[in-house]
Amino acid sequence: MTEPLNIGIIGLGVMGQRMLARLATHQRLRAAWVWDANPAAVAQTLAAYPQLQAAASAEQLIATPGLHSLYIATPPAAHMSLSHLAFDAGLAVFCEKPLTVDFPAAQEAIARIAREKQRAAVDFSLASAPGLGALQLAFGAASRLPLGPLSSVELEVAFAAWPRPWQAGAGAWLAEREEGGFTREVLSHFVFVLQRVLGHAEVLDSQVDYPADGRSAETALNARLEAAGVPIRIAARVASDVPVPDHNRMLWRASEGEVELREWFGVTQQRRSEGWQPLGSSDALRASSQADQLDQWVALIEGRSHSLPGYAEALAVQQTIEALLTTR
Repeated sequence: MTEPLNIGIIGLGVMGQRMLARLATHQRLRAAWVWDANPAAVAQTLAAYPQLQAAASAEQLIATPGLHSLYIATPPAAHMSLSHLAFDAGLAVFCEKPLTVDFPAAQEAIARIAREKQRAAVDFSLASAPGLGALQLAFGAASRLPLGPLSSVELEVAFAAWPRPWQAGAGAWLAEREEGGFTREVLSHFVFVLQRVLGHAEVLDSQVDYPADGRSAETALNARLEAAGVPIRIAARVASDVPVPDHNRMLWRASEGEVELREWFGVTQQRRSEGWQPLGSSDALRASSQADQLDQWVALIEGRSHSLPGYAEALAVQQTIEALLTTR
């Protein structure tokens, strides 16, 4: 039997809890140690997962013998310092996004990763999605363009509230413009897809609405971008005044057909001469995507080729995101 790979988890909020539930289903990856700055979160986690052990500090967890990888699910400000501690300990790092808003610190980490061949990746969930695969086949650099040349990309995202109710335990930072907001938390997933397929996206203009308190995160964003000569439009908002269900839709139009990503993992494709052809339901594709992501994490730990975004790719996404957040 292949040996289990022990995971240490720092950050036991929403994302940490979700990852714990997913790790419990995997044959190789095993959550072993946890830590959070909130003692109540640690106590609740140990009650739900009594096989786990709690560290006295983040530093103690990272130094624990027998760990193979660190999963970082803290607010962004701690990502770089925790990454460096993990590299010092010889651990592979799987970090939540946004990577950081401290670009010099990220560039320093990226340089170290390249110099020392450290293993590190960032959790963009769509990296393992069949929708991304469909887009790469249709429009990627190696594509034979079965749907013809790409003519435009449109992204529409709406939220009934921000933060979303299920994020209530994530902390106040998620609702604040310094590190939080839906552009960093949600739009970044789609900007990742955009740039993985087409390369760097230049922000041509962006209009951002912020509350008057000077602290809260954005409530609407409308922008035009361009990547590989293709025009891109983004329209995103918090629709608290008109109750609507949360939704997202990314439409890629080409001369001979279209590919649409909807509600995260749902994907449909059509040729002009045919109707829409679903490639699978959102729920089914989500399950397969999440399973593949964990398998890619194993490959990261073992130093094998994988499809997870590295820190350099994640920083490129974040640079585009921060440009979107600046009205121009």
